[in-house]
Amino acid sequence: MFISGIRLMPIKKMTNAKKLVSGGQTGVDRAALDVAIELGIPHGGWVPAGRLAEDGIVAECYNVLETPSSDSAQRTEWNVRDSDATLIISNGRLIGGSQFTLEMAKKYEKHYLHIDLSVVTETEATNQIIDWLNSLDCKVLNVAGPRNSEDSEIYQNAKIILSNSLVPMLQHSSLYTGPANPEKPSFRQGCRNEWVFRQN
Repeated sequence: MFISGIRLMPIKKMTNAKKLVSGGQTGVDRAALDVAIELGIPHGGWVPAGRLAEDGIVAECYNVLETPSSDSAQRTEWNVRDSDATLIISNGRLIGGSQFTLEMAKKYEKHYLHIDLSVVTETEATNQIIDWLNSLDCKVLNVAGPRNSEDSEIYQNAKIILSNSLVPMLQHSSLYTGPANPEKPSFRQGCRNEWVFRQN
């Protein structure tokens, strides 16, 4: 199966997460929101006042809320605070906002997992995420990581991993709004017109 051109690997389990949230920034944040939209998974999260991101304004198609402050630190903290667990995906050591996300997860004593793609493969990362989520009672998953200006390839890397990790929840969530049969092509309006599912 493909999802927006991404080949999905065989999945061994079903995850528990029912909603994805992120801070709306380019890179990992945006990958999480796009995957949620493409898979019909509810999404949200806090973004800075003015819906600011490094590429301009976070599009209205993303169901996110603005914090009182335009400081990105507030939205990072609030997304961690309001989620059951936080997943951080990077390609190397954490810096900047990604490191701050980890610090907030520790501050609020939230479950967290850091996937470092410089030391694990995409397959290993996917299995680690699935096993981790299945060990938790996680209804709201916060996803964070570097922005595009910090890692130009992190958006696509994160999208592949998240798609492979979260597809098992299709048809198992009462909140799922995607196609009744994920093997059957279906067209849906998200941030852009696209074929959500198509077979090889």
